Amino acid sequence: MPHLITLPAMAAPDDILAVIDRDGAVILSNVMAPAEVDRLVAEIMPWVEATPTGADGFSGVRTTRTGALVARSATCRELILNPLINTLCERFLKPNCERYQLHLGQVIRIMPGQTAQPIHRDRWAWGTHLKGVEPQLNTIWALTDFRRENGATQVVPGSIDWPDDRRPTEGEITWAEMSRGSVLIYTGTVFHGGGANTSDGDRLGLNITYSLGWLRQEENQYLSCPPEIARTLDPALQKLIGYDIGAYALGYYTPPLPPGEGPEAVSPMFALTGDVTGGALGSADLLAAISEKTSAA
Repeated sequence: MPHLITLPAMAAPDDILAVIDRDGAVILSNVMAPAEVDRLVAEIMPWVEATPTGADGFSGVRTTRTGALVARSATCRELILNPLINTLCERFLKPNCERYQLHLGQVIRIMPGQTAQPIHRDRWAWGTHLKGVEPQLNTIWALTDFRRENGATQVVPGSIDWPDDRRPTEGEITWAEMSRGSVLIYTGTVFHGGGANTSDGDRLGLNITYSLGWLRQEENQYLSCPPEIARTLDPALQKLIGYDIGAYALGYYTPPLPPGEGPEAVSPMFALTGDVTGGALGSADLLAAISEKTSAA
């Protein structure tokens, strides 16, 4: 049976990325302190407990999926900005974009009696149209211990080179078993799926994923975290959830104001700060980033 590599929380980015490049997934053990996990769970559980279960076999009829985490949880905001994870995103995603972004934030609760989710690729959020580029880097943080019997994520190590229509055999699947506070890091291309929960307790995981800045996000962050909430956040998080230009000419807007009372073609950051400088169509920093990539090629 295949297995997933587990590295310590302080592993070097080079070592982590080497495993991801080969297997498509890796576990980092005990990244979150127990008190941090406790605080996060306390913040999000009122919404988790109020979330209805899924309506089909893929979303899970004994599974709940709770979003809008940036708006709802201060600890989730901190975790989204985790320095090590963002360093990995810089290294893994930035070769194919000027900026990466938060793609999805979701608490997934797999309850007793849930059957295994169909094995899939997360990159299928965009269909099977993207070829030759990895669009995302994903994390699942264990808010309870992940064990095979309680629904630990199924993973198919090494499946990043498979065609989309290949299905794994039972002997090619393993489980992301890890202790509370650990994190599974995996690509959008590796085959995986939620596990079956045959235990008598819930499996609680926090799914935070990042994608190329020129792709549409799976979770619409502008509606989940509208300007009146977003303007209270750390500027780095504001940009990460999408209040910035995604590439040279992606994401600018014109404020719908009376004639002469507003600017044209400004960054989404204008909705938060009212500042018309920087980050707009053709801004110097984006032009420099594009020029650097072109020169390197």
